[in-house]
Amino acid sequence: MFVNWAQKEINLKIVYYGPGLSGKTTNLECIYQQIDPSLRGELITLKTREERTLYFDFLQLEFGRIKGMQPKFNLYTIPGQVYYAESRKIILRGVDGVVFVADSQKDRMIENLDSLLDLEENMISQGKTLEAFPWLLQYNKRDLVDVYSCEEMDKKLNFLDVPRIEAVAVQNKGVVESLKLIIQRVLTTVQEMI
Repeated sequence: MFVNWAQKEINLKIVYYGPGLSGKTTNLECIYQQIDPSLRGELITLKTREERTLYFDFLQLEFGRIKGMQPKFNLYTIPGQVYYAESRKIILRGVDGVVFVADSQKDRMIENLDSLLDLEENMISQGKTLEAFPWLLQYNKRDLVDVYSCEEMDKKLNFLDVPRIEAVAVQNKGVVESLKLIIQRVLTTVQEMI
């Protein structure tokens, strides 16, 4: 969180985290299409030739007021590929909330678990813990055939009993709901701090 007292703005950072190809970029693209252009900034995307996010996606949203101040939400995605570990650490600096986008396909559980462990380790390196931090799980790709049930996903990933949302990001299902819930959780934390 960064407070600009002169302009009465609170800048908040939400990061979409998860393994490569889990749907993080698709979430931001759907949000960008759904939000009134007067309330959002540009969607900046860096992609490789294979159409995968290279470093991050970035989108700024403006909503309501907190104690007379204008909150601005900066949304980022991290690159899920293993070899971008340092980029993930940099993007997580100053994070206020996380949407962990898990791939529901049965053959992707190891990648989900590795990415969740990576998130936890990166948070600890910043002096934060997932137990005392606003985050949620988004179980994406629920439309595919060979997926775990949400209960099975919970047993493997939801060890802290955080909110979880079912999603099909390519159909914009669960995307806006995930955004609203993480904003609500971040705002609750911010209001306690200010």
